[in-house]
Amino acid sequence: MENSKNYHDEQNNLNTLKMREVAATLPSFCKQFFRGIQEYTSSRTRLAYAYDIRVFFEFLHSHNSVCSKIEIIDFPLSILDQITREDIEEYLDYITYYIKDGKEYTNNERGKKRKLSALKSFYNYFFCAEQIKTNPAALVPLPKQHAKEIIRLDADEVAILLDQVEAGEKLTPNQRKYHEKTKIRDVALLTLLLGTGIRVSECVGLDIDDVDFKNNGIKIRRKGGYETVVYFGDEVADALHDYLEKRHHIIPLEGHENALFLSMQNRRITVRAVENLVKKYASNVTGLKKITPHKLRSTYGTALYQETGDIYLVADVLGHKDVNTTRKHYAALEDNRRRMAAKAVHLREKSNTPQE
Repeated sequence: MENSKNYHDEQNNLNTLKMREVAATLPSFCKQFFRGIQEYTSSRTRLAYAYDIRVFFEFLHSHNSVCSKIEIIDFPLSILDQITREDIEEYLDYITYYIKDGKEYTNNERGKKRKLSALKSFYNYFFCAEQIKTNPAALVPLPKQHAKEIIRLDADEVAILLDQVEAGEKLTPNQRKYHEKTKIRDVALLTLLLGTGIRVSECVGLDIDDVDFKNNGIKIRRKGGYETVVYFGDEVADALHDYLEKRHHIIPLEGHENALFLSMQNRRITVRAVENLVKKYASNVTGLKKITPHKLRSTYGTALYQETGDIYLVADVLGHKDVNTTRKHYAALEDNRRRMAAKAVHLREKSNTPQE
Protein backbone atom coordinates (compact mmCIF):
# COMPACT_ATOMS: atom_id res chain seq x y z
CA MET A 1 0.00 0.00 0.00
CA GLU A 2 1.26 3.45 -0.90
CA ASN A 3 0.83 4.95 2.56
CA SER A 4 2.71 2.16 4.32
CA LYS A 5 6.12 3.20 5.60
CA ASN A 6 9.20 1.21 4.72
CA TYR A 7 10.73 0.42 8.11
CA HIS A 8 14.37 0.65 7.01
CA ASP A 9 13.92 3.91 5.11
CA GLU A 10 12.03 5.34 8.07
CA GLN A 11 14.88 4.39 10.43
CA ASN A 12 17.39 5.99 8.06
CA ASN A 13 15.34 9.18 8.03
CA LEU A 14 15.16 9.25 11.83
CA ASN A 15 18.90 8.65 12.09
CA THR A 16 19.53 11.45 9.59
CA LEU A 17 17.45 13.89 11.65
CA LYS A 18 19.24 12.88 14.87
CA MET A 19 22.55 13.18 13.03
CA ARG A 20 21.78 16.77 12.07
CA GLU A 21 20.94 17.61 15.68
CA VAL A 22 24.24 16.21 16.95
CA ALA A 23 26.24 17.76 14.09
CA ALA A 24 24.85 21.17 15.05
CA THR A 25 26.70 20.86 18.38
CA LEU A 26 30.03 19.93 16.74
CA PRO A 27 32.70 21.99 14.94
CA SER A 28 31.75 22.83 11.34
CA PHE A 29 34.55 20.68 9.84
CA CYS A 30 32.83 17.54 11.20
CA LYS A 31 30.15 17.86 8.53
CA GLN A 32 32.82 17.31 5.87
CA PHE A 33 33.79 14.04 7.59
CA PHE A 34 30.23 12.75 7.74
CA ARG A 35 29.64 13.61 4.08
CA GLY A 36 32.92 11.93 3.17
CA ILE A 37 32.04 8.58 4.76
CA GLN A 38 28.41 8.57 3.63
CA GLU A 39 28.97 6.25 0.68
CA TYR A 40 30.38 3.34 2.69
CA THR A 41 28.71 3.65 6.11
CA SER A 42 25.14 3.26 7.32
CA SER A 43 23.16 6.12 8.86
CA ARG A 44 23.29 4.23 12.16
CA THR A 45 27.10 4.04 12.07
CA ARG A 46 27.43 7.74 11.25
CA LEU A 47 25.10 8.65 14.10
CA ALA A 48 27.13 6.50 16.51
CA TYR A 49 30.32 8.18 15.27
CA ALA A 50 28.74 11.60 15.86
CA TYR A 51 27.86 10.76 19.45
CA ASP A 52 31.33 9.32 20.11
CA ILE A 53 33.16 12.27 18.56
CA ARG A 54 31.05 14.64 20.65
CA VAL A 55 32.07 12.83 23.84
CA PHE A 56 35.73 13.22 22.77
CA PHE A 57 35.35 16.96 22.15
CA GLU A 58 33.52 17.40 25.46
CA PHE A 59 36.44 15.68 27.19
CA LEU A 60 38.94 17.98 25.46
CA HIS A 61 36.90 21.04 26.35
CA SER A 62 36.89 20.17 30.04
CA HIS A 63 40.36 18.61 30.40
CA ASN A 64 42.66 20.21 27.80
CA SER A 65 44.09 23.66 28.57
CA VAL A 66 44.08 24.73 24.91
CA CYS A 67 40.61 23.44 24.07
CA SER A 68 38.99 24.75 27.25
CA LYS A 69 39.41 28.33 26.00
CA ILE A 70 37.26 27.71 22.90
CA GLU A 71 33.66 26.66 22.59
CA ILE A 72 33.35 23.20 21.00
CA ILE A 73 31.37 24.50 18.03
CA ASP A 74 34.20 26.99 17.32
CA PHE A 75 37.05 24.43 17.34
CA PRO A 76 39.15 24.94 14.18
CA LEU A 77 40.35 21.92 12.19
CA SER A 78 43.92 22.80 13.18
CA ILE A 79 43.12 21.86 16.77
CA LEU A 80 43.35 18.19 15.77
CA ASP A 81 47.09 18.68 15.19
CA GLN A 82 47.48 19.84 18.78
CA ILE A 83 46.10 16.60 20.22
CA THR A 84 48.68 13.99 21.23
CA ARG A 85 48.64 10.27 21.72
CA GLU A 86 48.68 10.90 25.47
CA ASP A 87 45.51 13.03 25.19
CA ILE A 88 43.70 10.15 23.51
CA GLU A 89 44.96 7.64 26.10
CA GLU A 90 43.73 9.95 28.88
CA TYR A 91 40.38 10.15 27.10
CA LEU A 92 40.08 6.35 27.03
CA ASP A 93 40.83 6.27 30.74
CA TYR A 94 38.27 9.01 31.38
CA ILE A 95 35.39 7.22 29.62
CA THR A 96 35.85 4.16 31.83
CA TYR A 97 33.61 6.07 34.24
CA TYR A 98 32.35 9.63 34.02
CA ILE A 99 29.34 11.73 35.00
CA LYS A 100 27.52 14.04 32.62
CA ASP A 101 24.45 16.10 33.52
CA GLY A 102 24.10 14.08 36.72
CA LYS A 103 24.05 10.74 34.87
CA GLU A 104 26.75 8.08 35.24
CA TYR A 105 28.36 6.52 32.15
CA THR A 106 30.69 3.53 31.93
CA ASN A 107 32.60 1.87 29.09
CA ASN A 108 34.16 -1.58 29.09
CA GLU A 109 36.75 -2.77 26.54
CA ARG A 110 34.06 -3.08 23.88
CA GLY A 111 32.77 0.46 24.45
CA LYS A 112 36.28 1.90 24.42
CA LYS A 113 37.11 -0.01 21.25
CA ARG A 114 34.06 1.44 19.49
CA LYS A 115 34.83 5.00 20.57
CA LEU A 116 38.49 4.70 19.60
CA SER A 117 37.48 3.23 16.22
CA ALA A 118 35.33 6.31 15.63
CA LEU A 119 38.31 8.55 16.44
CA LYS A 120 40.62 6.54 14.19
CA SER A 121 38.19 6.90 11.29
CA PHE A 122 37.78 10.61 12.03
CA TYR A 123 41.51 11.35 12.15
CA ASN A 124 42.30 9.08 9.22
CA TYR A 125 39.83 10.91 6.99
CA PHE A 126 41.44 14.33 7.47
CA PHE A 127 44.98 12.91 7.49
CA CYS A 128 44.49 11.12 4.16
CA ALA A 129 42.90 14.30 2.76
CA GLU A 130 46.15 16.08 3.80
CA GLN A 131 44.20 18.58 5.88
CA ILE A 132 46.06 17.72 9.09
CA LYS A 133 49.72 16.80 9.59
CA THR A 134 49.46 14.33 12.47
CA ASN A 135 47.42 11.23 13.21
CA PRO A 136 47.80 10.44 16.93
CA ALA A 137 44.76 8.12 16.91
CA ALA A 138 46.69 5.72 14.64
CA LEU A 139 49.32 5.38 17.37
CA VAL A 140 46.86 4.14 20.00
CA PRO A 141 46.18 0.39 19.85
CA LEU A 142 42.59 -0.80 20.09
CA PRO A 143 41.73 -2.22 23.53
CA LYS A 144 41.92 -5.99 23.61
CA GLN A 145 38.55 -7.55 24.22
CA HIS A 146 38.49 -10.56 26.49
CA ALA A 147 36.81 -13.55 24.91
CA LYS A 148 33.41 -14.18 26.46
CA GLU A 149 31.62 -17.47 26.63
CA ILE A 150 28.69 -17.64 24.24
CA ILE A 151 25.46 -17.51 26.23
CA ARG A 152 22.81 -19.56 24.51
CA LEU A 153 19.87 -21.84 25.23
CA ASP A 154 20.34 -25.58 25.25
CA ALA A 155 18.03 -27.71 23.08
CA ASP A 156 15.77 -28.62 26.00
CA GLU A 157 15.59 -24.97 27.08
CA VAL A 158 14.47 -23.96 23.58
CA ALA A 159 11.62 -26.48 23.76
CA ILE A 160 10.65 -25.32 27.26
CA LEU A 161 10.73 -21.67 26.15
CA LEU A 162 8.34 -22.25 23.25
CA ASP A 163 6.08 -24.36 25.47
CA GLN A 164 6.01 -21.52 27.99
CA VAL A 165 5.09 -19.01 25.29
CA GLU A 166 2.16 -21.18 24.26
CA ALA A 167 0.98 -22.01 27.78
CA GLY A 168 1.82 -18.81 29.67
CA GLU A 169 1.65 -20.75 32.93
CA LYS A 170 4.47 -18.94 34.73
CA LEU A 171 3.44 -15.43 33.74
CA THR A 172 2.20 -12.97 36.35
CA PRO A 173 -1.56 -12.40 36.61
CA ASN A 174 -1.13 -9.04 34.88
CA GLN A 175 0.88 -10.60 32.04
CA ARG A 176 -1.69 -13.35 31.59
CA LYS A 177 -4.36 -10.73 30.84
CA TYR A 178 -2.67 -9.97 27.53
CA HIS A 179 -1.23 -13.41 26.85
CA GLU A 180 -4.22 -14.78 24.94
CA LYS A 181 -4.14 -11.75 22.64
CA THR A 182 -0.43 -11.99 21.87
CA LYS A 183 0.28 -15.73 22.22
CA ILE A 184 0.10 -16.65 18.52
CA ARG A 185 2.20 -13.62 17.56
CA ASP A 186 4.78 -14.34 20.25
CA VAL A 187 5.11 -17.99 19.26
CA ALA A 188 5.62 -17.00 15.61
CA LEU A 189 8.14 -14.28 16.46
CA LEU A 190 10.26 -16.41 18.80
CA THR A 191 10.07 -19.44 16.51
CA LEU A 192 11.29 -17.25 13.65
CA LEU A 193 14.21 -15.86 15.68
CA LEU A 194 15.21 -19.31 16.92
CA GLY A 195 14.69 -20.98 13.54
CA THR A 196 16.59 -18.51 11.35
CA GLY A 197 19.05 -16.60 13.56
CA ILE A 198 18.03 -13.24 12.10
CA ARG A 199 18.80 -10.05 14.03
CA VAL A 200 16.02 -8.40 16.01
CA SER A 201 16.25 -5.30 13.78
CA GLU A 202 15.79 -7.53 10.73
CA CYS A 203 12.81 -9.19 12.37
CA VAL A 204 10.91 -6.01 13.26
CA GLY A 205 11.58 -4.64 9.76
CA LEU A 206 9.79 -7.54 8.06
CA ASP A 207 6.72 -6.83 5.94
CA ILE A 208 3.99 -9.36 5.13
CA ASP A 209 5.16 -9.43 1.51
CA ASP A 210 8.65 -10.47 2.64
CA VAL A 211 7.37 -13.94 3.60
CA ASP A 212 7.47 -16.50 0.78
CA PHE A 213 5.79 -19.77 1.75
CA LYS A 214 6.33 -21.25 -1.69
CA ASN A 215 10.08 -21.35 -1.06
CA ASN A 216 9.95 -21.13 2.75
CA GLY A 217 12.03 -17.98 2.78
CA ILE A 218 11.97 -14.43 4.12
CA LYS A 219 13.51 -11.39 2.47
CA ILE A 220 15.46 -9.32 4.98
CA ARG A 221 17.65 -6.26 4.83
CA ARG A 222 21.04 -6.86 6.45
CA LYS A 223 23.35 -4.45 8.22
CA GLY A 224 24.81 -2.34 5.46
CA GLY A 225 21.49 -2.16 3.60
CA TYR A 226 21.74 -5.12 1.24
CA GLU A 227 18.84 -7.53 0.84
CA THR A 228 19.04 -11.30 1.05
CA VAL A 229 16.76 -14.31 1.51
CA VAL A 230 16.92 -16.50 4.61
CA TYR A 231 15.20 -19.87 4.49
CA PHE A 232 13.19 -21.51 7.26
CA GLY A 233 11.92 -24.95 8.15
CA ASP A 234 8.46 -26.41 8.66
CA GLU A 235 8.18 -25.38 12.33
CA VAL A 236 8.73 -21.74 11.43
CA ALA A 237 6.34 -22.05 8.46
CA ASP A 238 3.58 -23.49 10.66
CA ALA A 239 4.02 -20.77 13.31
CA LEU A 240 3.95 -18.01 10.67
CA HIS A 241 0.88 -19.51 8.97
CA ASP A 242 -0.99 -19.57 12.30
CA TYR A 243 -0.03 -15.97 13.03
CA LEU A 244 -0.88 -14.63 9.57
CA GLU A 245 -4.38 -16.13 9.79
CA LYS A 246 -4.93 -13.86 12.79
CA ARG A 247 -2.85 -10.97 11.40
CA HIS A 248 -5.09 -10.62 8.34
CA HIS A 249 -8.04 -9.79 10.63
CA ILE A 250 -6.20 -6.95 12.37
CA ILE A 251 -6.59 -3.39 11.10
CA PRO A 252 -3.21 -1.68 11.58
CA LEU A 253 -2.75 2.02 12.13
CA GLU A 254 -2.10 4.11 9.04
CA GLY A 255 1.50 3.74 7.90
CA HIS A 256 1.84 0.26 9.43
CA GLU A 257 -0.32 -1.72 7.01
CA ASN A 258 2.50 -3.86 5.63
CA ALA A 259 4.26 -4.63 8.91
CA LEU A 260 4.43 -8.35 9.66
CA PHE A 261 4.57 -8.16 13.44
CA LEU A 262 2.30 -5.66 15.17
CA SER A 263 2.25 -4.37 18.72
CA MET A 264 -0.84 -4.29 20.93
CA GLN A 265 -1.39 -0.76 19.58
CA ASN A 266 -1.47 -2.17 16.02
CA ARG A 267 1.80 -0.45 15.10
CA ARG A 268 4.92 -2.14 13.77
CA ILE A 269 6.51 -3.83 16.78
CA THR A 270 9.71 -2.17 18.03
CA VAL A 271 13.12 -3.60 18.89
CA ARG A 272 12.57 -2.66 22.54
CA ALA A 273 9.22 -4.48 22.62
CA VAL A 274 10.83 -7.67 21.26
CA GLU A 275 13.65 -7.39 23.80
CA ASN A 276 11.09 -7.12 26.61
CA LEU A 277 9.09 -9.99 25.16
CA VAL A 278 12.12 -12.30 25.09
CA LYS A 279 13.10 -11.27 28.62
CA LYS A 280 9.58 -11.94 29.91
CA TYR A 281 9.42 -15.51 28.65
CA ALA A 282 13.09 -16.48 29.04
CA SER A 283 13.24 -15.45 32.70
CA ASN A 284 10.78 -18.27 33.43
CA VAL A 285 13.00 -20.82 31.68
CA THR A 286 16.47 -20.01 32.99
CA GLY A 287 17.29 -17.57 35.74
CA LEU A 288 21.05 -18.05 35.42
CA LYS A 289 21.31 -16.92 31.78
CA LYS A 290 20.46 -13.41 30.67
CA ILE A 291 18.67 -14.21 27.42
CA THR A 292 18.23 -11.47 24.82
CA PRO A 293 17.20 -11.65 21.15
CA HIS A 294 20.90 -11.75 20.26
CA LYS A 295 21.32 -14.81 22.49
CA LEU A 296 18.58 -16.52 20.47
CA ARG A 297 20.68 -15.73 17.39
CA SER A 298 23.68 -17.35 19.11
CA THR A 299 21.51 -20.34 19.97
CA TYR A 300 20.66 -20.81 16.30
CA GLY A 301 24.27 -20.29 15.17
CA THR A 302 25.51 -22.85 17.66
CA ALA A 303 22.91 -25.43 16.66
CA LEU A 304 23.65 -24.91 12.96
CA TYR A 305 27.40 -25.26 13.46
CA GLN A 306 27.06 -28.36 15.63
CA GLU A 307 24.78 -29.92 13.03
CA THR A 308 26.84 -29.05 9.92
CA GLY A 309 30.39 -28.28 11.10
CA ASP A 310 30.49 -25.70 8.28
CA ILE A 311 31.71 -22.36 9.66
CA TYR A 312 31.33 -20.73 6.22
CA LEU A 313 27.67 -21.75 6.04
CA VAL A 314 27.07 -20.34 9.53
CA ALA A 315 28.77 -17.06 8.55
CA ASP A 316 26.66 -16.81 5.39
CA VAL A 317 23.33 -17.58 7.07
CA LEU A 318 24.02 -15.18 9.97
CA GLY A 319 25.08 -12.43 7.58
CA HIS A 320 28.66 -12.08 8.81
CA LYS A 321 30.70 -10.33 6.12
CA ASP A 322 33.94 -11.74 7.54
CA VAL A 323 34.10 -15.43 8.47
CA ASN A 324 36.65 -14.51 11.16
CA THR A 325 33.81 -12.82 13.04
CA THR A 326 32.03 -16.17 13.08
CA ARG A 327 35.20 -18.03 14.05
CA LYS A 328 35.69 -15.68 16.99
CA HIS A 329 32.17 -16.34 18.31
CA TYR A 330 32.32 -20.10 17.84
CA ALA A 331 36.03 -20.70 18.56
CA ALA A 332 35.32 -23.02 21.49
CA LEU A 333 33.05 -25.17 19.34
CA GLU A 334 35.68 -25.33 16.60
CA ASP A 335 38.25 -26.49 19.15
CA ASN A 336 35.90 -29.25 20.30
CA ARG A 337 35.48 -30.42 16.71
CA ARG A 338 39.26 -30.49 16.23
CA ARG A 339 39.59 -32.62 19.34
CA MET A 340 36.95 -34.99 17.94
CA ALA A 341 38.92 -35.17 14.70
CA ALA A 342 41.93 -36.49 16.60
CA LYS A 343 39.88 -39.51 17.68
CA ALA A 344 38.15 -40.06 14.34
CA VAL A 345 41.06 -41.59 12.44
CA HIS A 346 42.42 -44.97 13.55
CA LEU A 347 45.72 -46.17 12.14
CA ARG A 348 45.53 -49.76 13.40
CA GLU A 349 42.71 -51.85 14.73
CA LYS A 350 43.05 -52.59 18.40
CA SER A 351 43.30 -56.26 19.11
CA ASN A 352 40.98 -57.67 21.75
CA THR A 353 43.24 -60.70 22.14
CA PRO A 354 45.57 -60.32 25.12
CA GLN A 355 49.25 -60.48 24.28
CA GLU A 356 51.20 -63.46 25.74
